[in-house]
Amino acid sequence: MADSPADTKIRGDEAGSTDEKIGTANVEDSRPARMQPPEFIRNLSPEEREHLEKKLKRKIDIRLLPAIIIMYIMNYIDRNNIAAARLAGLERDLNLTSTEFQTAVSILFVGYLLMQIPSNLFLNKFGKPAIYLPACMVVWGIISALTAVCTNAAGLLANRFFLGVVEAAYFPGCLYYLSCWYTRKELGFRTAVLYSGALISGAFSGLISAGVTWGMDGTRGLGAWQWLFIIEGAATVVVAFGCYFVLPNFPRTTTWLTDEERTLAIWRLQEDIGEDDWVNSEEQTFWQGAKLVFVDVKTYILLVLLFCIVASGTVTNFFPTVVNTIQQGALDSESSDDKVISLLLTAPPYVLAVIVTYLNATHADKTGERYWHITIPMWVAVIAYIIAATTTHIAPRYLSMMLMVPSVYSGFVVALAWISNTMPRPPAKRAAALAFINAVSNCSSIYASYLYPKSADPHYTVAMIVNCVTAFIAVCAATVMRAVLVRLNKKLDAGIWVEGAINAVPGEGAANGFRFKV
Repeated sequence: MADSPADTKIRGDEAGSTDEKIGTANVEDSRPARMQPPEFIRNLSPEEREHLEKKLKRKIDIRLLPAIIIMYIMNYIDRNNIAAARLAGLERDLNLTSTEFQTAVSILFVGYLLMQIPSNLFLNKFGKPAIYLPACMVVWGIISALTAVCTNAAGLLANRFFLGVVEAAYFPGCLYYLSCWYTRKELGFRTAVLYSGALISGAFSGLISAGVTWGMDGTRGLGAWQWLFIIEGAATVVVAFGCYFVLPNFPRTTTWLTDEERTLAIWRLQEDIGEDDWVNSEEQTFWQGAKLVFVDVKTYILLVLLFCIVASGTVTNFFPTVVNTIQQGALDSESSDDKVISLLLTAPPYVLAVIVTYLNATHADKTGERYWHITIPMWVAVIAYIIAATTTHIAPRYLSMMLMVPSVYSGFVVALAWISNTMPRPPAKRAAALAFINAVSNCSSIYASYLYPKSADPHYTVAMIVNCVTAFIAVCAATVMRAVLVRLNKKLDAGIWVEGAINAVPGEGAANGFRFKV
């Protein structure tokens, strides 16, 4: 915070600790007093409030979580079904080279990268996720289904680029959406619930693809890969229309809560981050949040952390191909049985990942701890990639795959929650941070596709080494982030103002004021 001339003069006249006291006093005088709860909440006993809050959270969970899980399942299926389509004959029927296929995978993330920040800033200003998210879903479902009519590499590349542009709205938008309904301590588990959609899709996509490959190849003159895109794209459109009638908007603008429930929902967030999200959203300019993100050093530490976690998990974009190394020859084989077995083998790692991710995120929320819930899974990922890089024997190779997916994803969801925990306000900054960090972290998917050419089969040694190194760098970035937050919390304990911690009123104990979660 810049010093006024008066402050500078006072500091010049005083010495030592008096300087910091005066600086702190000036900050304290300029900051608003802690807000008082509405009368309805003041009149509640602690037991009554706890009961009402549990009832409210249960009502929000039931209304919100099933819908966003199903939407994310379809989002992830439509993004990654190209990997299964490769086994189902896409590469052969379109006469694609290995490089052209890899480019088709990576170009989606170019569109994905470009649109995340504008989309989230628009959502923050528009304020109606119940309309915006399903509308985007209808569009990407149609684009995904149209992949079936592609006849060459150029058409496939254009289709994948625009699919990325539209899909960019969902995941960062949903992260911001959750942060507008849940407190910082509740976000870890809810983020895991959201991301379970990706894990469930990883399991069921393999099963669906196996069924389509086995039973529909040649039906009505279409290949199995074409039916795969048509069926899954059409399902996405149907789900989108259903979710339009289910999803709520933000707490202040929704109509399905009672007046008392709405008051409590709004106050919970004000109490957690120190201000009313909706009021401040109206006051902020469209790009103000983005500017705040770019000047905050925490942004870049979190960016390295998320980038490296995503980079270490890019193997999932080619998981059917990598799993195929256990059963040699399915990729080039004309036997549908070989392809089906490879697709079925992709399911167990994702099933285990759902369980591990839930447990890790639940414990992270219960304890309020973030660092160890990120770094321990990433150390497991390091070990998994070392195993995968050094052997192609069936048992250890498949064991490594059973470890790499749960470890990367369980660390990833806690790291995502750490963004909202670390940048809770103002809301435009939180929206921009979630979009910017998630967008740039997915840049790794642009180059990662070139790490899995057919010529690297079966070892994929370079890919596994890169994944191992990025997992280790993620641990280092998390360590730096923890050190920064510990230092900021010490400042808050001393009553020194810290940007983004509006309700850390000087003089309050750590239990009552805002503290960054480490």
